[in-house]
Amino acid sequence: MPEPLVEVRGLKTWFPVRSGAISRVAGYVRAVDGVDLTINEGETLGLVGESGCGKSTLGRSILRLVEPTSGEVYFRGKNILRLRRGGMRRMRREMAIIFQDPFASLDPRQTVGGILGEALDIHRLAPGGRRRKERIAELLDLVGLSSDLAGRYPHEFSGGQRQRVGIARALAVEPSFIVCDEPISALDVSIQAQIINLLEQLQEKLHLTYLFIAHDLSVVKHISNRIAVMYVGKVVEIAPSGDLYRRPQHPYTGSLLSAIPIPDPRLERRRERIILKGDVASPLNPPSGCRFRTRCFKAQPRCAESEPPLDALNLGGHRAACYFPLGQRPTA
Repeated sequence: MPEPLVEVRGLKTWFPVRSGAISRVAGYVRAVDGVDLTINEGETLGLVGESGCGKSTLGRSILRLVEPTSGEVYFRGKNILRLRRGGMRRMRREMAIIFQDPFASLDPRQTVGGILGEALDIHRLAPGGRRRKERIAELLDLVGLSSDLAGRYPHEFSGGQRQRVGIARALAVEPSFIVCDEPISALDVSIQAQIINLLEQLQEKLHLTYLFIAHDLSVVKHISNRIAVMYVGKVVEIAPSGDLYRRPQHPYTGSLLSAIPIPDPRLERRRERIILKGDVASPLNPPSGCRFRTRCFKAQPRCAESEPPLDALNLGGHRAACYFPLGQRPTA
């Protein structure tokens, strides 16, 4: 079995909501609310869910780009939330992020060479001007761009090229773990496959580990070894990719998968869709018990009384936070 590279235990990231003339705290948005995850070395863990469910906040909290409220994040057995500034700076070489918007995440006042060179300078990875220039050329070549482009500015590139620059910047510090925060959602469909293929090639060549955040379930199925499903700050199901698509257990996962279009019109007409009713629960004031129960077609009184743990259903590597999973007849 592969060794765990990242372990997340009881992670919470709450944001205060202030009101009144004295700006008192009126409540907390529970963006991430008690998440447990393990990411094995060399794998891609997909993370899916509706917009606003806490996916990006979870990814940034793992890297401490957003400071968690409580919990533990272990990287190679070391709790990075306890590291001071110097220790965390050294840990930054092990972890990186690819942002969603390739234009907003690049400094428009710097050339591509300057953007890539900044990481090299901070961590002193390429001492001397000649070695620095060679390393920038290597990074551009690694992501399929010509070294002649190092003197250009971000606005002179297409969206796909800018995202390749963003990937090169993430690789500059030679990390072993990368959070891919919806890296293709802002790109044209024709470019998305190229970026996915590039990420897979880099993973194989550089032995990388990914947390791949997305809302496109088809893409996640293609690139991920395992998939975790989030709903209002909670991971409600996690399973090997193929198993999750063949046998979803949580009603929320089943509803997401039923919304994926099938390119065969006859199969599309015959299949049964799960249409959810009501609105997404508020992370500011979530319902008692299971957070999905207000929209769930299988909800029972027990669902309101206590929150189902992620191991409420445990089929080996397939875990779901549900008392009445799909395929099981509801009983009070």
